[in-house]
Amino acid sequence: MDSPVGGARIVPVVVLQDAASAHPLADALVAGGIRCAEITLRTAAGLDAIDALRDRQDIVVGAGTVLSPEQVDDVADAGARFAVSPGFDPRVLERCLARGIPLVPGVATATEIQQALGRGLRHLKLFPAKQIGGLDAIRAFAGPFPDACFMPSGGVSPANASDYLAHAAVFAVSGSWMVPSDALEAGDFTRIEELSRRALAAL
Repeated sequence: MDSPVGGARIVPVVVLQDAASAHPLADALVAGGIRCAEITLRTAAGLDAIDALRDRQDIVVGAGTVLSPEQVDDVADAGARFAVSPGFDPRVLERCLARGIPLVPGVATATEIQQALGRGLRHLKLFPAKQIGGLDAIRAFAGPFPDACFMPSGGVSPANASDYLAHAAVFAVSGSWMVPSDALEAGDFTRIEELSRRALAAL
């Protein structure tokens, strides 16, 4: 099964306050070697930013913090290539299936993993990864759920990203260390490009 994030190994979690920053941000990520981004719906600018990037071919743009079927419609209409949710909600999954948009649902327990696998989902967001055991949790879940592939999120950093990615059950990691809020707010895209380059070099 193809990765919903286009084969990316690092997925930046982006919280934008201004949709006008969408293209400069995408330019910086691509220049730094990162070709995927999860733009969250935590701010009003998120949806507009996704829409602004819909025609770009050099970066795979998805929507994060998708919590309802209505938001699935919104991000699908905006051109998101995938959706990420912090938990597993069958209503969100059903709407994603209806709209033809891949979903990476959040899971934190064996029950949620089993439910997601039972619905045909293999690529899952382990969230919040640090708080539920990090790599130890992945090792524990990989035994009974060999078909599950995880994208840990929450507490992922330059210090542990490569350790996560070394595990066969991890298809990607997500985090915001290469897109810090102060750099976004200051429009410091040169810094974001450099942090992106360092993130990839550390793997």
